[in-house]
Amino acid sequence: MMTAEEYIESLRQLGPRTIYLFGERVENPVDHPMIRPSVNACAMTYRLAEIPEYRDLMTATSALTGRKVNRFVHLHQSTEDLVKKVRMQRLLGQMTGTCFQRCVGLDALNAVWSTTYEIDQKYGTSYHQRFRRFVLEWEEKDWTVDGAMTDPKGNRALGPSAQADPDVYVHVVERRADGIVVRGAKVHQTGLLNSHQILVMPTLALKPEDADYAVCFAVPADDPTLIYIYGRQSSDTRRLERSPVDMGNIHYGGQEGVIIFNDTFVPWERVFMCGETEFAGMLVERFAAYHRQSYGGCKVGNGDVLIGAAAAVAEYQGVAGAGHIREKLTEMVHLNETLYACGIACSAEGVRTAAGNYLVNVLLANVCKQNVTRFPYEIARLAQDIAGGLLGTMPSDADFSLPEVGPWCRKYLAPAAPFPPEHRQRMLRLIEAMTMGALAVGYLVESMHGAGSPQTQRIVIQRYADLEGKKALARRLCGIDPDDLLPEG
Repeated sequence: MMTAEEYIESLRQLGPRTIYLFGERVENPVDHPMIRPSVNACAMTYRLAEIPEYRDLMTATSALTGRKVNRFVHLHQSTEDLVKKVRMQRLLGQMTGTCFQRCVGLDALNAVWSTTYEIDQKYGTSYHQRFRRFVLEWEEKDWTVDGAMTDPKGNRALGPSAQADPDVYVHVVERRADGIVVRGAKVHQTGLLNSHQILVMPTLALKPEDADYAVCFAVPADDPTLIYIYGRQSSDTRRLERSPVDMGNIHYGGQEGVIIFNDTFVPWERVFMCGETEFAGMLVERFAAYHRQSYGGCKVGNGDVLIGAAAAVAEYQGVAGAGHIREKLTEMVHLNETLYACGIACSAEGVRTAAGNYLVNVLLANVCKQNVTRFPYEIARLAQDIAGGLLGTMPSDADFSLPEVGPWCRKYLAPAAPFPPEHRQRMLRLIEAMTMGALAVGYLVESMHGAGSPQTQRIVIQRYADLEGKKALARRLCGIDPDDLLPEG
């Protein structure tokens, strides 16, 4: 396993990449002040694995080699593994206060593992053995892998093969004796510049005419044909300012962007699906279920930080003992723990796949994520309520430090004794960042749209609801159907 320092150095060792940010080419993403906070957040997945008290959560025994591996490269072997995954994600959310980016690769790993096995069972292909060799290297090198699922989609009323521009979905443009050539783009890519490999999957269930779009493959992150465009986030330029105070979270941040596959060659050894349209939906559903489970951990950890910040601000402002403040904090905890309960429940109800790894309960994972699209917004609203109006009107840290007006800022914007003004200032900035600023992408926007928009979860919930079974229960109890369970006589 890599250490955090080795991970950061491994990113520096990647080959030259074509990266754009603010309309300019970025040569050194690792040390760029806009990007480095997200590198630090991902590095925490390595750092915690080094600390003895966290090793039970952060590491696992490989099902392939028997060696200790980072849990982010682990094939789930039991419901206990699924539960530990959620607990691990909560811990990392607490430690970083943001998206730590590595979950998407773990969820892709387990979804592709079971799906390739079932493709091979039906068609006699060799996708699973190819993927197994890739996973062995993944474990050995302790990679961060970016799972790439979401396509731009173009006209969403039309399927991939009916689009005016065929490139709005990633697709095969050439099949060669030694591999395939693909073209297209993946959007909303979490941790794209902090990854060693890119693992591409289809984005939706496909029809036979969409065979060129039923493609799953892996490419090195420094493949010269890839083009990266870094995404903007609210208040992101605060990372370029001289004072860290106004950043809110002074060390960690998230990372999103676009990857363009500009006629990228993929050798057959790295191709794990190519034309098997009937398995695209299975892969999407399994990946989505794992990733929706993930949000019952990572967003809960972020929620712990936000609840703590709100409680601290209430203390700084002298209102911690007010009944309505205690009630709001209680409601925040209730909502946050409900999300965690959903994440644990879908894990504990997991089942073994034909390939041997474990899949979460799909219905409960979607219920988990449906709640995540709502509860963090209420938690954020209550945090803003407790914080007060200064959350949006506080002068900059530069003004607090300026001889001409700094004393006035510290005099009139001071918290209750014995706390210094800087404590209130820093805590308000953290709440601002998590609910309105750059960190709101990792907490709120991801809560709404990460792992699929709210409607996608409702579709799955409808499909798994088993209303016919529930109607049969009601018919038996009210006497429409015979009750075979009644005792004789």
